[in-house]
Amino acid sequence: MMNKLIIGSRASKLAIAQTIIVKEKLEKLNNNIKIEIKEINTSGDKNLNIIPESLKGAFTKEIEEALLNRKIDIAVHSMKDMSTVCPKGLIYASIPEREDARDVLISKNNIKFKDLPKNSIIGTTSLRRANYVNLYRKDLIVQPIRGNILTRLKKLKNENYDAIIIAAAAIKRLNLENLITEYFNIDYILPAPGQGALLAECRDKDIEIINMLKSIENKEIRELVDIERKFASLLDSGCNAPIGSFAEIKENDIILYGSFFYNGKIYKDKIISKIEDKDNLANKLFNKIKEQINLN
Repeated sequence: MMNKLIIGSRASKLAIAQTIIVKEKLEKLNNNIKIEIKEINTSGDKNLNIIPESLKGAFTKEIEEALLNRKIDIAVHSMKDMSTVCPKGLIYASIPEREDARDVLISKNNIKFKDLPKNSIIGTTSLRRANYVNLYRKDLIVQPIRGNILTRLKKLKNENYDAIIIAAAAIKRLNLENLITEYFNIDYILPAPGQGALLAECRDKDIEIINMLKSIENKEIRELVDIERKFASLLDSGCNAPIGSFAEIKENDIILYGSFFYNGKIYKDKIISKIEDKDNLANKLFNKIKEQINLN
């Protein structure tokens, strides 16, 4: 039995906070194993000029390479950053928890979204968020804003931005909820697939580590996130595609919401299904969206 594990993480304060969550969950069940955190700088962290279309893998490539090269044993990621296809030799082993999946607005002077003056500048590099801003407020200006969460908050304060839109989960994990101007309801702005969820990844042949990670998995959250990601994969596999999806359980039903921006228009719908029929949920919603936009 192993007596030491190394968990790889991006070097940002948020990434480390998320990695500590996984580390502490593992330590509770494996108190005889020493667990260390190894910080890894990714291309997405080093190159702040990466364009949105190039974001796929920008925050994960170097960490996954460290896994494959056996420099680390486990990698912790934000699930929304992950490709729908796991690299050969690795496995998306566990989703231990999910924070608030919603997006939030943080603005100067605490002005809410509907009250922002015309030509206010909104910072986001997410095509999904940018499309939603243009859907509701065509009079606002969307501009890219790069960097980790603390960097974006600093840019909001010191540069020519009036507001930024970011994930509630990131703000909450950094204990910065007091900065939030407004939460966007799920039915107003659908989050990215898997938003708010953490992923623990490892090598697909490391059975002992896989079993450890499975022991801390939240199975209900895993099922819901898998449904969201399956819907997204049917439309597009890029992590920055303008796709929103969110699944939730209400009593004995699963509800899957989905949105897709295509040729400047939004196509959105939802599917309600019994829990036992959950395997077909993503396909059914995809077919409804496909009919709306006449995709071949």
